[in-house]
Amino acid sequence: MDAIIYFIITIAILVFVHEFGHFAAAKLSKMRVDAFAIGFGYRLFGYNKLTGFTWGNLPKDFDGEGNTDYRLCVLPLGGYVKIAGMVDESLDTKFADTPPKPYEFRAATTPKKVFVITAGVLMNLLLAVLIFWGANFFYGKQQSKTTSVGYITPGSPADSAGFMMDDKILAINNQPVKYWEDVRTAIFVTNLGKNLNFKIARAGETTSLYVPRKLVPKDEMNGFFLAPAGLKPLITDVLQGSRADSAGLKPNDVLLVLDDIELSSIPQTIEIISASVEDPVKVTLMRNLDTLTVYATPNKEGKIGVALGGYSYLGETERITYNVFQAFTLGVSDIWKTTALTFVMLKNVITGNIEFGQAFGGPIKIAQFAARSADSGFMNFLMFLAMLSLSLAIINILPFPVLDGGHLVIILIEGVLKRELPVKTKMIIQNAGFFVLMALMAFIIYNDIINL
Repeated sequence: MDAIIYFIITIAILVFVHEFGHFAAAKLSKMRVDAFAIGFGYRLFGYNKLTGFTWGNLPKDFDGEGNTDYRLCVLPLGGYVKIAGMVDESLDTKFADTPPKPYEFRAATTPKKVFVITAGVLMNLLLAVLIFWGANFFYGKQQSKTTSVGYITPGSPADSAGFMMDDKILAINNQPVKYWEDVRTAIFVTNLGKNLNFKIARAGETTSLYVPRKLVPKDEMNGFFLAPAGLKPLITDVLQGSRADSAGLKPNDVLLVLDDIELSSIPQTIEIISASVEDPVKVTLMRNLDTLTVYATPNKEGKIGVALGGYSYLGETERITYNVFQAFTLGVSDIWKTTALTFVMLKNVITGNIEFGQAFGGPIKIAQFAARSADSGFMNFLMFLAMLSLSLAIINILPFPVLDGGHLVIILIEGVLKRELPVKTKMIIQNAGFFVLMALMAFIIYNDIINL
């Protein structure tokens, strides 16, 4: 239930910001905006100056006479702004056989059309910049002050690559690393799709490890490549009525020790629990800075009924603070880096280095990450919102029919030709784009479901 609520909140914010950009730009350009909608499909309720607040759909022949109908619709998967005289996802072409009216989109100059169609992306970009700026100024960056490797799971990709406990990573692909965040970024972001060369300090000597990309899992949790010293498994869910529930374990408990064995990774935790079928396991944990000890007995399958969906770093940290100008510069830099890396990811998807389903997530994955980020703190939720807003801006500006980038290409073509393309041609482009987009969405949602 929490995931659904946070999904709706997340989508509502992002859609409102994006569509408000189109709405404000259209109004500033003296265009008539017939509807501003959050959601798709059936109109649950809305307001306009002619009818006031009403429930349900408006009559099909309703004419707002330039008064915008602000509405909430049943499917919370997006939204739209209906601008008079524009061929968009509504596929409304009643105006096709009439001369352009001054308040219509098609009557506007090319610069005004470009302004309106790109305003949504610009607003999403602005939201991301403001969040990054604010986070850097008010909160700074908290870094895990270690690059030393913790537990190595026997037979894991890290083990196969030759890593050992207490290895201190000095550089990756000739880029020095100071914090564990640098290590994680270098492995899973900066060098995405590339082979990795690690420079490490081991037993007082410096050595190198070459790691082919095929040995690196597609993400940190799937296969667990490397764990920093000081990392502890985090309980994200407890099955009601399970043995863990009876023992008093709760979500967000941090597991420290099992049967006097200090924990460093989820695979290690699972291994210890699985080996103690029907034997009580002494569990030492941290809850709200308090250290507690409970006993949980695994069932015949070697399970106690917990989901271990993350980690909590309990090692030394360093908080870096910035003044307002440094925070802004860093925020813009974060946006630039993330944008560049997003295009690197898209390139890797196209070239086959990364599976499509691994790179993109649908409503279910967004809901999961929204809930997880909210549970870990308001700041983490804001950062998730910023990343999603930036992703929405990047995806929307791609030159694909139905998306803002597709509309932009048509506008620029019409500007060069100095005439409007036939409405029928635009409809064919929109329909084809809509069909492909729905097919992609169906695949992404299917991929979300099978990866639950």
